[in-house]
Amino acid sequence: MDLHGRVALITGGKRIGAVVAEELARRGVDVAMSYRRSKAETAQTIARVEALGRRGLVIQADLSRTADCEAAVARAADGLGRLDILINMASVYEARPFADLTEQDWDRSLTLDLKAAFVCARAAVPHLRATKGRIINFSDWVAASGRPRYPGYLPYYVAKAGVKALTEALALELAPDRILVNAIAPGPILAPPGTTDEERRAVERATPLGAWGGAIEVAKAVLALLDSDFVTGETIRVDGGRHLR
Repeated sequence: MDLHGRVALITGGKRIGAVVAEELARRGVDVAMSYRRSKAETAQTIARVEALGRRGLVIQADLSRTADCEAAVARAADGLGRLDILINMASVYEARPFADLTEQDWDRSLTLDLKAAFVCARAAVPHLRATKGRIINFSDWVAASGRPRYPGYLPYYVAKAGVKALTEALALELAPDRILVNAIAPGPILAPPGTTDEERRAVERATPLGAWGGAIEVAKAVLALLDSDFVTGETIRVDGGRHLR
């Protein structure tokens, strides 16, 4: 796909998503980003997109609501004149022991991590069909590897495994329209806030490449998938080989 003049909508992803947005802008893409609460961070990212000479759009949306998903897609397409790329990054990642897990916890994770990706994709397809566009979903290296490793993340794991399945099924459904659908499954990219030095080092020791990847590695994977015209239904782990151990 020739990216110059294209339009992308990124849902959520204020840390990694910010780097993805900037790298897309460097390749000539206009970028809309949705947020729920992180208005300031999203506005700063879009300001950097505009500083690179591209158009940007900030969209407030609660993606747990179907109407907000649909409105975010419509606003991106209307505000920037078209829609070529949908990047579903919105997610909730919270640890909770199984004994404390509630039905509300389950619903929240499955809604934001899985259902929102489907609803946004469904809303985007009429626009993407016209441009032979792309959908990139975000799973997780653990779910993509098919083996839960960390207790306390049951709804998250199930939702992210569902994202992989959604990606495969959507790729098949949308192949006649030449809409390519793929997913990225990040591993140790950015340490969560509050991570101790010892926890950081433990992750590095457990990762064959011996380091955290950094958000730029995810952005590179996004660009690689967008560059291809013949890869669809794939989930690419960006994890420094973490799944090998």
